[in-house]
Amino acid sequence: MATFNLYQVLPRTLGNGTFSELDATALKSIASLGMTHIWLTGVLEHATQTDYSALGMPADHPAMVKGKAGSPYAIRDYYDIDPDLADDPAQRMSEFEALIQRCHKQKLSVIIDFVPNHVARVYRSDAAPDGVRDFGADDNVQTAFDRDNNFYYIPNQALEPQFDTYAGCPEPYREFPAKVTGNDCFHHRPQQNDWYETVKLNYGVDYHTGQTHFDPIPSTWKKMRDILLYWVAKGVDGFRCDMAEMVPVAFWEWVIPEVKAIHPGLIFIAEVYQPHLYEAYIRRGGFDYLYDKVGTYDCLRGILEGHRRASELTQCWQQVNHVLPHMLYFLENHDEQRIASDFFAGDPKRALPALALMSFWQANPVMIYAGQEWGERGMEAEGFSGLDGRTSIFDYCSPESLRKWKSGGRWDGSEAEPEAQALREAYARMLLLRLKEPALREGRFYDLTYANEGQDGFDSSRHFAFLRATANERILVVVNFSSDPATIRVRIPAHAFDYFGWPSTERATAVELLTGRRNKLVFMPNVPIECAVPSCYAQAYRMRTTQAR
Repeated sequence: MATFNLYQVLPRTLGNGTFSELDATALKSIASLGMTHIWLTGVLEHATQTDYSALGMPADHPAMVKGKAGSPYAIRDYYDIDPDLADDPAQRMSEFEALIQRCHKQKLSVIIDFVPNHVARVYRSDAAPDGVRDFGADDNVQTAFDRDNNFYYIPNQALEPQFDTYAGCPEPYREFPAKVTGNDCFHHRPQQNDWYETVKLNYGVDYHTGQTHFDPIPSTWKKMRDILLYWVAKGVDGFRCDMAEMVPVAFWEWVIPEVKAIHPGLIFIAEVYQPHLYEAYIRRGGFDYLYDKVGTYDCLRGILEGHRRASELTQCWQQVNHVLPHMLYFLENHDEQRIASDFFAGDPKRALPALALMSFWQANPVMIYAGQEWGERGMEAEGFSGLDGRTSIFDYCSPESLRKWKSGGRWDGSEAEPEAQALREAYARMLLLRLKEPALREGRFYDLTYANEGQDGFDSSRHFAFLRATANERILVVVNFSSDPATIRVRIPAHAFDYFGWPSTERATAVELLTGRRNKLVFMPNVPIECAVPSCYAQAYRMRTTQAR
């Protein structure tokens, strides 16, 4: 598995909200942060209240749209681009293809969303290749389940959402027979908190009997494979697969090899939240990476909020050790609250020790959400989602941090506050370091926290330490989650020397990689190494050793 850094950005939130905002200057800025991949979120055409009737894309009924712009995960045409994102909506596909080319020129691999579990309430494609039939076009709507139906139905029942279905229109939204709602709501009366704007796709599972019908290959499987191949032909390098765990692992087991047989270098990232499913979706399903949400993210958030101990991170990696190289780390994404919001840490600098840990402790990919590196707070009530510490994906809005990053098209953050500029520099320092240093990029890992619990000078509730090493390089990382600076005493047990095959009588000349400072360290079993670590920060000592005399 390769080390890489992934930058998630919803283009609609950048300046005028079109692909052209991601010009060469903006993409160079992203690459200079240490990014190797870019996840262009919400590029497929989805349900919206904006009327593009002149282009054959009328507005959806507002009762079935979240926000004004609409949810990027209520896809109404898998073969088309969201017209909001184009300077000339009639040229939206060519503008997207030009963006892919710009990304590749900056050596940024392009990831887009693949949304396999559900579609918009009304799906209609005007851009599908000749001969492609819309989802549901050939369904038998008189039955709840048919193996070749694309949707599930509640026969002889009209959809009766338990909220206002007029939404200011003279006529309510009508649907007969009712289709099953995207979050497995198998009745005709979805609530406000259901994914009411979507309908669930049928992959050959009869949820009433529990039986599966995978042979011969169901219609939905083939249609989804063809959609993946369509976008790969456009130059896309991979897919972030929304709620992949709600789609049978048998489908992924079939489709990923089908697509990779043609394009072997593709990356598939899965949104899977249930740890007991991890191995199936990696070993059988063929995914390259899964979100590490309920383990590392939840633990780091608890530490930053002060109600979990840093030493619990040891259990996080141990619990997924059987699939550890396949986990993707993050502190923010469009689903989670901003670190700097009042609902989370309240201060973006609090994220730095967590960023250091994610960047240095394994070779796994790390994901950054646009604005995170500038301290975006998400403390605006932009529309549908209200004031919740998140940046809305449903409405037309542009966060302040992104506007200041743009700085009149220079994309250098020169209009940002000094604190935001310093934060971004710290992010870049860590993210570039993990790509540069061989020990961080590919070295073996050794957790030192267990060996230091209860020892004088090491507070395992706020401190964490580990080693990364190759044959020619070793790095000691010490993380301080505390809001106070600390002199942390770290003991390296004899077992670590045996594990790496190191001589036990050495002294080390060390370079602290985040500052460039040099100093000499005693590097022997169980001899404490004193590290003066600033508040909410980390130190990474690269060691080149000479045998002690």
